[in-house]
Amino acid sequence: MTDRKKSFTIIRGSAAGGETPGALSGAVVALGNFEGVHRGHRVVIDHAVKLAAKLGRPAVALTFEPHPRAFFRPSEPVFRLSDERTKLRLLAATALDGAVVLKFDASLAGLSAQDFVSRILCGWLYISGAVIGFDFHFGRDRAGSPMFLTGEGAERGFVVEVVPEVKDAARRFSSGAVRAALTTGDVADAASILGFPWSVSGEVIHGEKRGRDLGFPTANLRLDPGCGLRHGIYAMRVAVDGKFYGGVASFGRRPTFDNGAPLLEIFLFDFKGDLYGKVLDAAFIGWIRPELKFTSVDALVVRMNEDASEAKAMLAASGGVFPPLGNFE
Repeated sequence: MTDRKKSFTIIRGSAAGGETPGALSGAVVALGNFEGVHRGHRVVIDHAVKLAAKLGRPAVALTFEPHPRAFFRPSEPVFRLSDERTKLRLLAATALDGAVVLKFDASLAGLSAQDFVSRILCGWLYISGAVIGFDFHFGRDRAGSPMFLTGEGAERGFVVEVVPEVKDAARRFSSGAVRAALTTGDVADAASILGFPWSVSGEVIHGEKRGRDLGFPTANLRLDPGCGLRHGIYAMRVAVDGKFYGGVASFGRRPTFDNGAPLLEIFLFDFKGDLYGKVLDAAFIGWIRPELKFTSVDALVVRMNEDASEAKAMLAASGGVFPPLGNFE
């Protein structure tokens, strides 16, 4: 985890305005949902930081909560790459000075692009500049295109930079590409788009304690119902009270036993102690195999030992990578 020395300030608002911007007034704003804060997002952020330094202003990210898709499609679970807290921690690990979190509701969804600029960007935040990805749109009916924002900036006196598509030889960097990788269990490919391993955070809850009886006591996390990660066995690196531990985890329904609700069950190597009630940051380092139904408990234990050995090898080869998770006020 990253311990930032500079402060990272968060202010919140809505279509009607929000908290006093304070030190963030007049900032250069990177606009986006920043789901996952992947490599493409960080290019937008880097542009904002550089422009802010040039103008002598703070640099902030403007993002939306809850996820806009949850508003527009309330009956469909959203596979979020990062919950609000994790997203803000990832943003806090960059060179940004803060973040603006806008409440995405009917009022904001109905706000025209012009009113978004006049009320929020200019009337509330008094921005000096804005940085936007080439395909980001905002405002009612997505009318706020990069071209529209550029014109507004020229008329209202703030600088606008539009960042072109960011990609490698294979594909563009996008939140959708990360989700697609995770739904197949390819956490290594997801990490190549993110620039760091994908992770989840959660409080350790009580389970059936079968793992303890099998010699593999686990820390159990209940992930968001919308999580689309493929069920299977993974090599993990977990942060516990500022220390890192390797581990092996099963995410799924436990078909050998009860085929119940999905649960992430993590066995930490070389850890002794009580984890119940603690909040863990758990990073997915490698895919081992799909979730399987075994004919006997003995067969399961044999395979669990094999999984642990494979996880240790993956972790040894990974070089200690972990997501950059910062702190914020």
